[in-house]
Amino acid sequence: MATHAAPKSTLDSPSSVRAGEELNVPAVDAWLKKQVPTLEGLPTVTQFSGGASNWTYRLKYPKRDLILRRPPAGTKAKSAHDMSREYRVQKALRPAYPFVPEMVALCQDASVIGADFYVMERIEGIIPRANMPRGMNLSAGETRKLCVNVIDKLLELHAVDAQAVGLSSLGKGAGYPRRQVEGWSDRYEKARTWNVPNFKYVRDWLKDHIPDDIATCVIHNDWRFDNVVLDPGEPTQVIGVLDWEMATLGDPLMDLGSALAYWVESDDDLFMRATRRQPTHMPGMMSRREVVDYYLQRSGLKPASWTFYEVFGIFRLAGIIQQIYYRYHHKQTRNPAFKNFWTLVTYYDWRCKRLIKKGGR
Repeated sequence: MATHAAPKSTLDSPSSVRAGEELNVPAVDAWLKKQVPTLEGLPTVTQFSGGASNWTYRLKYPKRDLILRRPPAGTKAKSAHDMSREYRVQKALRPAYPFVPEMVALCQDASVIGADFYVMERIEGIIPRANMPRGMNLSAGETRKLCVNVIDKLLELHAVDAQAVGLSSLGKGAGYPRRQVEGWSDRYEKARTWNVPNFKYVRDWLKDHIPDDIATCVIHNDWRFDNVVLDPGEPTQVIGVLDWEMATLGDPLMDLGSALAYWVESDDDLFMRATRRQPTHMPGMMSRREVVDYYLQRSGLKPASWTFYEVFGIFRLAGIIQQIYYRYHHKQTRNPAFKNFWTLVTYYDWRCKRLIKKGGR
Protein backbone atom coordinates (compact mmCIF):
# COMPACT_ATOMS: atom_id res chain seq x y z
CA MET A 1 0.00 0.00 0.00
CA ALA A 2 1.39 3.40 -0.93
CA THR A 3 2.27 5.76 1.86
CA HIS A 4 0.26 8.97 1.92
CA ALA A 5 2.02 12.09 0.67
CA ALA A 6 3.68 14.13 3.39
CA PRO A 7 2.55 17.71 4.07
CA LYS A 8 4.61 20.38 2.30
CA SER A 9 5.69 21.69 5.71
CA THR A 10 7.73 18.51 6.23
CA LEU A 11 10.13 19.29 3.37
CA ASP A 12 13.65 19.99 4.56
CA SER A 13 14.34 23.72 4.45
CA PRO A 14 17.19 25.98 5.55
CA SER A 15 17.10 29.01 7.84
CA SER A 16 19.06 32.23 8.27
CA VAL A 17 22.82 32.15 7.78
CA ARG A 18 24.65 31.75 11.12
CA ALA A 19 26.68 34.68 12.44
CA GLY A 20 30.30 34.37 11.35
CA GLU A 21 29.43 31.96 8.51
CA GLU A 22 28.17 34.51 5.97
CA LEU A 23 28.75 33.85 2.28
CA ASN A 24 30.17 36.41 -0.15
CA VAL A 25 27.07 36.27 -2.33
CA PRO A 26 28.13 38.74 -5.07
CA ALA A 27 31.42 36.88 -5.58
CA VAL A 28 29.72 33.47 -5.69
CA ASP A 29 26.99 34.73 -8.03
CA ALA A 30 29.49 36.30 -10.46
CA TRP A 31 31.64 33.14 -10.53
CA LEU A 32 28.66 30.81 -10.91
CA LYS A 33 27.18 32.74 -13.84
CA LYS A 34 30.47 32.25 -15.71
CA GLN A 35 30.07 28.49 -15.24
CA VAL A 36 26.31 28.47 -15.95
CA PRO A 37 25.61 31.30 -18.44
CA THR A 38 21.86 30.53 -18.47
CA LEU A 39 21.53 31.38 -14.77
CA GLU A 40 19.26 34.38 -14.23
CA GLY A 41 18.55 36.76 -11.38
CA LEU A 42 20.06 36.90 -7.91
CA PRO A 43 19.91 34.11 -5.31
CA THR A 44 18.20 34.13 -1.96
CA VAL A 45 20.80 32.57 0.36
CA THR A 46 19.96 30.52 3.44
CA GLN A 47 21.90 27.92 5.42
CA PHE A 48 21.19 24.37 6.52
CA SER A 49 21.73 23.78 10.22
CA GLY A 50 22.16 20.00 10.21
CA GLY A 51 25.85 19.75 9.38
CA ALA A 52 28.54 20.04 12.04
CA SER A 53 31.38 19.82 9.52
CA ASN A 54 31.13 21.46 6.10
CA TRP A 55 28.87 24.48 5.72
CA THR A 56 25.91 24.02 3.38
CA TYR A 57 23.91 26.84 1.80
CA ARG A 58 20.87 27.02 -0.45
CA LEU A 59 21.11 29.37 -3.43
CA LYS A 60 17.50 29.88 -4.53
CA TYR A 61 17.53 31.52 -7.95
CA PRO A 62 14.24 32.48 -9.67
CA LYS A 63 14.48 29.45 -11.98
CA ARG A 64 17.12 27.25 -10.30
CA ASP A 65 17.43 25.70 -6.85
CA LEU A 66 21.06 25.02 -5.95
CA ILE A 67 23.18 23.93 -3.00
CA LEU A 68 26.67 25.23 -2.19
CA ARG A 69 29.10 23.29 0.02
CA ARG A 70 32.26 24.78 1.50
CA PRO A 71 34.64 23.86 4.34
CA PRO A 72 34.39 25.54 7.75
CA ALA A 73 36.78 28.22 8.90
CA GLY A 74 39.57 27.28 11.29
CA THR A 75 42.08 24.47 11.65
CA LYS A 76 41.16 21.24 9.93
CA ALA A 77 42.66 17.80 9.35
CA LYS A 78 44.85 17.69 6.26
CA SER A 79 42.62 15.21 4.42
CA ALA A 80 39.29 16.60 5.63
CA HIS A 81 36.94 19.01 3.87
CA ASP A 82 38.37 18.28 0.40
CA MET A 83 35.74 19.89 -1.80
CA SER A 84 37.27 18.83 -5.11
CA ARG A 85 37.43 15.20 -4.00
CA GLU A 86 33.83 15.24 -2.74
CA TYR A 87 32.71 16.81 -6.02
CA ARG A 88 34.55 14.29 -8.22
CA VAL A 89 33.38 11.27 -6.21
CA GLN A 90 29.74 12.28 -6.65
CA LYS A 91 30.17 13.14 -10.33
CA ALA A 92 31.68 9.71 -10.99
CA LEU A 93 29.13 7.82 -8.88
CA ARG A 94 25.94 9.40 -10.22
CA PRO A 95 25.63 7.34 -13.47
CA ALA A 96 25.72 4.08 -11.47
CA TYR A 97 24.08 5.34 -8.28
CA PRO A 98 21.40 7.91 -9.19
CA PHE A 99 20.71 8.89 -5.57
CA VAL A 100 23.76 11.18 -5.72
CA PRO A 101 22.89 14.85 -6.44
CA GLU A 102 23.74 16.23 -9.86
CA MET A 103 26.95 18.26 -9.75
CA VAL A 104 26.93 21.74 -11.30
CA ALA A 105 30.37 23.31 -10.81
CA LEU A 106 33.56 23.16 -8.73
CA CYS A 107 35.53 26.26 -7.67
CA GLN A 108 39.20 25.92 -6.73
CA ASP A 109 39.94 29.64 -7.02
CA ALA A 110 40.60 30.90 -3.48
CA SER A 111 40.05 34.50 -4.59
CA VAL A 112 36.28 33.91 -4.84
CA ILE A 113 35.45 33.15 -1.17
CA GLY A 114 38.80 32.12 0.29
CA ALA A 115 38.18 28.37 0.07
CA ASP A 116 37.27 25.68 -2.44
CA PHE A 117 33.56 25.04 -2.84
CA TYR A 118 31.15 23.29 -5.16
CA VAL A 119 27.60 23.75 -6.32
CA MET A 120 25.04 21.02 -6.99
CA GLU A 121 21.36 20.66 -7.74
CA ARG A 122 19.08 20.60 -4.71
CA ILE A 123 17.09 17.39 -4.14
CA GLU A 124 13.82 18.57 -2.64
CA GLY A 125 12.45 16.17 -0.10
CA ILE A 126 12.24 15.12 3.52
CA ILE A 127 15.38 14.63 5.61
CA PRO A 128 14.79 12.54 8.76
CA ARG A 129 16.56 14.17 11.69
CA ALA A 130 16.20 13.42 15.40
CA ASN A 131 12.46 13.16 14.87
CA MET A 132 10.34 12.89 11.75
CA PRO A 133 8.91 16.28 10.71
CA ARG A 134 5.72 17.42 12.42
CA GLY A 135 2.69 16.26 10.45
CA MET A 136 4.45 13.18 9.07
CA ASN A 137 3.04 10.16 10.83
CA LEU A 138 4.30 6.73 9.79
CA SER A 139 2.81 3.50 11.04
CA ALA A 140 5.12 0.82 12.47
CA GLY A 141 4.85 -1.03 9.17
CA GLU A 142 5.77 2.06 7.15
CA THR A 143 8.66 2.80 9.51
CA ARG A 144 9.94 -0.74 8.99
CA LYS A 145 9.73 -0.24 5.22
CA LEU A 146 11.67 3.03 5.49
CA CYS A 147 14.34 1.34 7.62
CA VAL A 148 14.74 -1.51 5.13
CA ASN A 149 14.95 0.93 2.22
CA VAL A 150 17.70 2.95 3.93
CA ILE A 151 19.77 -0.21 4.55
CA ASP A 152 19.07 -1.42 1.01
CA LYS A 153 20.51 1.83 -0.38
CA LEU A 154 23.70 1.16 1.56
CA LEU A 155 23.82 -2.37 0.14
CA GLU A 156 23.28 -0.96 -3.38
CA LEU A 157 26.16 1.48 -2.89
CA HIS A 158 28.44 -1.33 -1.73
CA ALA A 159 27.53 -3.25 -4.91
CA VAL A 160 28.68 -0.44 -7.27
CA ASP A 161 31.56 -1.49 -9.54
CA ALA A 162 34.24 1.01 -8.51
CA GLN A 163 36.40 0.30 -11.54
CA ALA A 164 33.49 0.75 -13.97
CA VAL A 165 32.71 4.23 -12.60
CA GLY A 166 36.34 5.31 -12.55
CA LEU A 167 36.87 5.21 -8.79
CA SER A 168 39.32 2.32 -8.52
CA SER A 169 42.07 4.71 -7.38
CA LEU A 170 39.92 6.28 -4.64
CA GLY A 171 41.31 4.04 -1.88
CA LYS A 172 44.73 2.78 -0.83
CA GLY A 173 44.25 -0.96 -1.28
CA ALA A 174 44.20 -3.72 1.32
CA GLY A 175 44.60 -2.94 5.02
CA TYR A 176 41.68 -0.53 5.34
CA PRO A 177 40.67 -1.58 8.89
CA ARG A 178 44.25 -1.14 10.14
CA ARG A 179 44.64 2.26 8.47
CA GLN A 180 41.36 3.41 10.00
CA VAL A 181 42.24 2.32 13.52
CA GLU A 182 45.70 3.90 13.33
CA GLY A 183 44.44 7.01 11.56
CA TRP A 184 41.60 7.73 13.98
CA SER A 185 43.87 7.00 16.94
CA ASP A 186 46.30 9.61 15.65
CA ARG A 187 43.56 12.14 14.89
CA TYR A 188 42.07 11.67 18.35
CA GLU A 189 45.43 12.33 19.98
CA LYS A 190 45.90 15.54 17.98
CA ALA A 191 42.41 16.79 18.84
CA ARG A 192 42.49 15.92 22.56
CA THR A 193 41.62 18.61 25.05
CA TRP A 194 42.27 18.48 28.79
CA ASN A 195 38.70 17.45 29.66
CA VAL A 196 38.34 14.19 27.69
CA PRO A 197 39.68 10.62 28.30
CA ASN A 198 42.70 9.29 26.41
CA PHE A 199 40.85 6.20 25.02
CA LYS A 200 44.07 4.20 25.53
CA TYR A 201 42.35 0.96 26.56
CA VAL A 202 39.94 1.11 23.62
CA ARG A 203 42.62 2.03 21.09
CA ASP A 204 44.91 -0.74 22.28
CA TRP A 205 42.05 -3.26 22.11
CA LEU A 206 41.17 -2.22 18.57
CA LYS A 207 44.81 -2.52 17.44
CA ASP A 208 44.96 -6.03 18.93
CA HIS A 209 41.77 -7.18 17.16
CA ILE A 210 42.09 -5.73 13.64
CA PRO A 211 40.57 -8.13 11.08
CA ASP A 212 41.63 -8.56 7.46
CA ASP A 213 39.53 -6.71 4.88
CA ILE A 214 36.34 -8.71 4.33
CA ALA A 215 35.80 -6.95 0.98
CA THR A 216 36.68 -3.67 -0.78
CA CYS A 217 34.04 -1.40 -2.30
CA VAL A 218 32.82 2.19 -2.47
CA ILE A 219 31.76 3.20 1.04
CA HIS A 220 29.97 6.35 2.16
CA ASN A 221 31.62 6.57 5.60
CA ASP A 222 28.93 8.81 7.11
CA TRP A 223 25.75 6.81 6.55
CA ARG A 224 22.93 8.27 8.63
CA PHE A 225 19.23 8.98 8.25
CA ASP A 226 19.91 12.72 8.12
CA ASN A 227 22.09 12.16 5.06
CA VAL A 228 19.24 10.64 3.05
CA VAL A 229 16.41 12.48 1.30
CA LEU A 230 12.93 10.93 1.24
CA ASP A 231 10.31 11.24 -1.48
CA PRO A 232 7.62 13.74 -0.32
CA GLY A 233 4.96 11.69 -2.10
CA GLU A 234 6.15 8.36 -0.72
CA PRO A 235 8.11 9.06 2.48
CA THR A 236 9.36 5.50 2.92
CA GLN A 237 11.35 5.79 -0.34
CA VAL A 238 14.90 7.21 -0.55
CA ILE A 239 15.46 9.61 -3.49
CA GLY A 240 18.81 11.09 -2.48
CA VAL A 241 21.97 10.45 -0.46
CA LEU A 242 24.00 13.46 0.72
CA ASP A 243 27.33 14.34 2.34
CA TRP A 244 30.00 12.35 0.49
CA GLU A 245 32.93 14.09 2.18
CA MET A 246 34.40 10.88 3.64
CA ALA A 247 33.50 8.46 0.83
CA THR A 248 36.33 6.14 -0.21
CA LEU A 249 37.15 2.56 -1.17
CA GLY A 250 37.15 0.43 1.92
CA ASP A 251 35.67 -2.39 3.95
CA PRO A 252 31.84 -2.41 3.83
CA LEU A 253 31.54 -3.69 7.40
CA MET A 254 33.55 -0.71 8.62
CA ASP A 255 30.95 1.46 6.87
CA LEU A 256 28.12 -0.41 8.57
CA GLY A 257 29.81 -0.28 11.98
CA SER A 258 30.28 3.48 11.63
CA ALA A 259 26.62 3.89 10.64
CA LEU A 260 25.38 1.94 13.65
CA ALA A 261 27.30 4.18 16.06
CA TYR A 262 24.45 6.66 15.47
CA TRP A 263 21.71 4.03 15.80
CA VAL A 264 19.97 4.77 19.09
CA GLU A 265 17.20 2.40 20.18
CA SER A 266 14.18 3.20 22.33
CA ASP A 267 15.46 1.01 25.20
CA ASP A 268 19.05 2.32 25.26
CA ASP A 269 20.35 4.00 28.42
CA LEU A 270 19.40 7.58 29.21
CA PHE A 271 22.65 9.18 27.99
CA MET A 272 22.60 7.21 24.75
CA ARG A 273 19.02 8.30 24.13
CA ALA A 274 20.08 11.90 24.73
CA THR A 275 22.59 11.61 21.85
CA ARG A 276 19.95 10.49 19.34
CA ARG A 277 19.98 12.48 16.10
CA GLN A 278 17.92 10.20 13.86
CA PRO A 279 14.50 8.55 14.31
CA THR A 280 15.77 5.01 15.00
CA HIS A 281 13.70 4.89 18.21
CA MET A 282 10.36 4.75 16.37
CA PRO A 283 8.12 1.68 16.58
CA GLY A 284 8.91 -0.49 13.58
CA MET A 285 12.61 0.39 13.36
CA MET A 286 15.11 -2.46 13.34
CA SER A 287 17.41 -2.87 16.31
CA ARG A 288 21.17 -2.65 15.71
CA ARG A 289 21.34 -6.44 15.89
CA GLU A 290 18.57 -6.78 13.30
CA VAL A 291 20.32 -4.33 10.97
CA VAL A 292 23.55 -6.33 11.18
CA ASP A 293 21.75 -9.63 10.61
CA TYR A 294 19.79 -8.20 7.66
CA TYR A 295 22.90 -6.68 6.07
CA LEU A 296 24.99 -9.84 6.45
CA GLN A 297 22.19 -12.02 5.08
CA ARG A 298 21.71 -9.78 2.03
CA SER A 299 25.42 -9.23 1.37
CA GLY A 300 26.59 -12.77 2.09
CA LEU A 301 29.51 -11.47 4.18
CA LYS A 302 30.54 -13.53 7.23
CA PRO A 303 32.78 -11.76 9.73
CA ALA A 304 34.47 -13.75 12.49
CA SER A 305 33.16 -11.25 15.04
CA TRP A 306 30.96 -8.16 14.87
CA THR A 307 32.28 -6.59 18.09
CA PHE A 308 35.35 -5.02 16.45
CA TYR A 309 33.24 -3.12 13.90
CA GLU A 310 30.81 -1.91 16.55
CA VAL A 311 33.53 -0.69 18.91
CA PHE A 312 35.44 0.95 16.08
CA GLY A 313 32.31 2.77 14.91
CA ILE A 314 31.79 4.33 18.33
CA PHE A 315 35.47 5.22 18.75
CA ARG A 316 35.46 6.85 15.32
CA LEU A 317 32.34 8.82 16.22
CA ALA A 318 34.06 9.98 19.41
CA GLY A 319 36.99 11.13 17.25
CA ILE A 320 34.73 13.07 14.90
CA ILE A 321 32.95 14.74 17.81
CA GLN A 322 36.25 15.58 19.49
CA GLN A 323 37.59 17.20 16.32
CA ILE A 324 34.50 19.40 16.23
CA TYR A 325 34.76 20.16 19.95
CA TYR A 326 38.45 21.05 19.49
CA ARG A 327 37.41 23.83 17.11
CA TYR A 328 34.87 25.13 19.64
CA HIS A 329 37.30 24.80 22.56
CA HIS A 330 39.86 26.92 20.69
CA LYS A 331 37.22 29.47 19.61
CA GLN A 332 37.46 28.59 15.92
CA THR A 333 33.67 28.27 15.81
CA ARG A 334 31.00 29.93 17.92
CA ASN A 335 28.24 27.42 17.28
CA PRO A 336 26.73 26.83 20.77
CA ALA A 337 25.59 23.33 19.76
CA PHE A 338 29.20 22.15 20.23
CA LYS A 339 29.65 23.45 23.79
CA ASN A 340 29.12 20.12 25.62
CA PHE A 341 30.49 17.72 23.01
CA TRP A 342 33.25 16.75 25.45
CA THR A 343 30.65 14.95 27.57
CA LEU A 344 29.69 12.78 24.58
CA VAL A 345 33.32 11.83 24.04
CA THR A 346 33.60 10.77 27.68
CA TYR A 347 30.42 8.72 27.40
CA TYR A 348 31.61 6.94 24.25
CA ASP A 349 34.83 5.88 25.98
CA TRP A 350 32.69 4.18 28.64
CA ARG A 351 30.41 2.64 26.03
CA CYS A 352 33.32 1.17 24.06
CA LYS A 353 34.73 -0.43 27.20
CA ARG A 354 31.31 -1.86 28.04
CA LEU A 355 30.92 -3.38 24.56
CA ILE A 356 34.40 -4.92 24.77
CA LYS A 357 33.60 -6.44 28.14
CA LYS A 358 30.27 -7.83 26.95
CA GLY A 359 31.59 -8.97 23.57
CA GLY A 360 29.23 -6.72 21.62
CA ARG A 361 25.58 -5.69 21.89
